[in-house]
Amino acid sequence: MTTVLITGATSGLGRYVAFALVRSGHHVLAHGRDPDRTRRLVEELRAEGTAEGFVADLASLARVRELGERVAAAHPRLDVLVNNAGVGTGSPGAGRESSADGHELRLAVNYLAPVVLTRTLLPALRAGAPSRIVNVGSAGQEPLDFDDPEFTRGYDAFGAYRRSKFALAAHTFALARELDGTGVSVNVLHPATFMDTAMVREGGVTPLHTVADGAPGVLALATRESGTGGYFDGTRPARAHEGTYDPEILKRLAAVTEQLLAL
Repeated sequence: MTTVLITGATSGLGRYVAFALVRSGHHVLAHGRDPDRTRRLVEELRAEGTAEGFVADLASLARVRELGERVAAAHPRLDVLVNNAGVGTGSPGAGRESSADGHELRLAVNYLAPVVLTRTLLPALRAGAPSRIVNVGSAGQEPLDFDDPEFTRGYDAFGAYRRSKFALAAHTFALARELDGTGVSVNVLHPATFMDTAMVREGGVTPLHTVADGAPGVLALATRESGTGGYFDGTRPARAHEGTYDPEILKRLAAVTEQLLAL
């Protein structure tokens, strides 16, 4: 049995993966934003295995840190962290939105929250080594504008989403090098294109795949040795946007991230 924290587990891909892991004998720590939905999910998961619930709004970085601290206090040795929770493009024509901290919402939830949660849980992941970090990214990636990382000019929701996923992939590769030799692996994947989720449907997009199509890639990275610092398209090794491998971009992303987190 391994202990696995999954963010965004109350719906969509996260929910599917949570049930698959519980049924395989893993202990699932299911994160959700809504207390009632999280409680109901845990009740359902416990009918098939062992699970715990953790509630936090990832649009607040203070709540993200508290989530990590609560998980680490309950589980000083953590085997797997799946950063799955995310914000899509919103309804068609939706304008720019801000997080509780004033950051552009997609950057905050899809990128800054995984960075903060991972940092908070690194001691537990190191203690649980060999352990794994799985970042659920997207094939939709667009370089961040380092002169306007909060996308205050010419805002476009699809662009904001793609920028956040570019940043997540680039951060994954930098973190893999940082953690080399510690026994903590970190990879990022595109699970499947336009899965049938509330996030996709809200964006007015016709789904092309089911969450069952996207789950194998996540499950493989969470449960099997897959190296570190990789990008996967489903279960297949692939290449992220070429900019995510550029040392200069990684350096600038690290500096901008520290500035954003210090605000």
